[in-house]
Amino acid sequence: MLRRPIESAQYTSIRYAERLDQIGAARSVGSRGDSYDNAVAESLNSLYKKELIDFHGDWENVTDVTPATMERVARYNTERLHSFCGNSPPAEYEETFHRTAADTGAAV
Repeated sequence: MLRRPIESAQYTSIRYAERLDQIGAARSVGSRGDSYDNAVAESLNSLYKKELIDFHGDWENVTDVTPATMERVARYNTERLHSFCGNSPPAEYEETFHRTAADTGAAV
């Protein structure tokens, strides 16, 4: 049986919402009952499990998994190519975005 969170109104932080409003960003968090954001998180988690956890499968404890997870996150953000980012790593894409915004004087 699936149950709703006890405090569904506090699913995202107030500071998060305020910051998005400050910079004029659209919230990607769906309205009540939407599953789009959850689907993205589940997809990323599934990829993590497939590429790291299940692939190696010889983990003894959390102490073994933690550094491997940190390395994977670093690789995912700095080396792995993403089609959404024009086939560049997310860190490079973000750096280019901020550099371009700074050059044009756009607020980020």
